[in-house]
Amino acid sequence: MKGKVDSKIQQCVELIANSKNIVVLTGAGISTSAGIPDFRGPKGLYVTKRYDPDKVFDINYFHHDQKPFFEFARDFVKLEDQIKPTRAHCFLGELEKHGKEIGIVTQNIDSLHQMAGSKNVVEIHGSFWESHCQDCGDLFHYEVMKQKIYKEIVPHCGCGGVIKPDIVFFGENVKHLNEAFRLAKQADLLFVIGTSCVVYPAAMVPTMTHGKVVIVNRDEVHLDAVDVVLQVQEDIDGFFETVGRVLNHG
Repeated sequence: MKGKVDSKIQQCVELIANSKNIVVLTGAGISTSAGIPDFRGPKGLYVTKRYDPDKVFDINYFHHDQKPFFEFARDFVKLEDQIKPTRAHCFLGELEKHGKEIGIVTQNIDSLHQMAGSKNVVEIHGSFWESHCQDCGDLFHYEVMKQKIYKEIVPHCGCGGVIKPDIVFFGENVKHLNEAFRLAKQADLLFVIGTSCVVYPAAMVPTMTHGKVVIVNRDEVHLDAVDVVLQVQEDIDGFFETVGRVLNHG
């Protein structure tokens, strides 16, 4: 690549080149350019109140009334049919093809990492890809559940039980947390992308690593007792598109 390379780009490229085991913690910020609204940003669900999070995502309320959640779910699955991975998702997918060991720990439920080709993805807040009956435990795969979400106000199993997608609600334990911690402990380089690290226990993942930490997020992120060697506050897609170009062409 001709011309002078930005120092942050160059530093990131060198960190990737000198690392073998890379772990990435991602949050809503990596997916907003794909059209997925975040929760805490200026246009996020908590600010616009298009959906009431106290009703939509609270497990106790879900047991009382499932309609608010499935109103959100109908909009979400329509969106899932339209969205594509961002350039940042694709960059992470491409890294695996270059012989890097990549583990992704995501707080997102959109499965865009898998769509971009990432193989080792730990979804600590779950996803819509599988759903289970709350009474008999029967499994419903995404395509079946999607049709039920469209056709039924509240999807029910043949046994009469309510079917719930395997996403983590407020009041439920996150999934695969030990696996996320294990990956972080093994990393020699850990990226924090698109998350302000204010939601626990996900925010604990970077604190588990002994490796170097790179933060790429529009807002500043404060991580105490973590070796942050680079913090980038700019467009996530543009940053990783340039990093990928330099990695590929030198």
